[in-house]
Amino acid sequence: MKTLEAVSSPPVKPLLDEPRLTATINTGYEYLYNVGCLSDEKLWTYGNIKIMKLLNLQDKLLTSIQTKSRNTPRDIAVTRDGDLVYTDINKTVNIVKNKQIETVVTLQGWTYRSVCSSSSGDLLVTMDSNYIKQSKVVRYFGSTEKQSIQFDYQDRPLYSSGYIKYISENRNLDICVADYGARAIVVVNQSGKLRFRYTGHPNDTKESFNPLGITTDSQSHILTTDHYNDRILILDQNGQFLSYIQNFDLLRPYGLCVAEWGTGKVKKIQYL
Repeated sequence: MKTLEAVSSPPVKPLLDEPRLTATINTGYEYLYNVGCLSDEKLWTYGNIKIMKLLNLQDKLLTSIQTKSRNTPRDIAVTRDGDLVYTDINKTVNIVKNKQIETVVTLQGWTYRSVCSSSSGDLLVTMDSNYIKQSKVVRYFGSTEKQSIQFDYQDRPLYSSGYIKYISENRNLDICVADYGARAIVVVNQSGKLRFRYTGHPNDTKESFNPLGITTDSQSHILTTDHYNDRILILDQNGQFLSYIQNFDLLRPYGLCVAEWGTGKVKKIQYL
């Protein structure tokens, strides 16, 4: 589980030889889509209904928020100030402060997908054009668009069209996107220049790589859920494969920290 920290060089921690399951939280959703960690003990969750829930590790419901539009949210994130942010199918980005919902941005011609909060306080959002012909990442400061990332240096699209693309900012300020449609992790630097694409381990004999949820940690590792292979991949900040987290009865993992799409459970796994 990741909480927002200052961008600095933390002590180096090796990966555990055997990850440990330290908590399992029943969220009550039939299908659980993503989680946002408020702290090591509290997490926001959302699933297949219009209610977002703040839970602790003992399954206790601390608070719940219904979306302003009464639609199911597209994605959620937690800002560095501890506020809940969510994207809505009605083309809005919304922030929740003291249980009050404020619409930050409303789009025309594009639809929001996933959102994350950056170390600088900006919001990074993935979005698709109407009729899902184009995709891009946009950086917002409040309601002001500061940056748009869509093409590489040869004017080729960085991201596939369609499908939700979860997003995370790494400690080195790289922007990491799990592009499910392309079956790839796409990583660009802070300026939007492509650093690498990861498309799966070359020696892997399992089914195709199916990245969905994505997050980064204090060691600048990139973690992504391999949805149909029931596991999590750990990469270093340069896209080199390090390890799998599997077993623990993971079933169709979706968001990170680990949300199980098929069971509505969140599992807290220690791997460092």
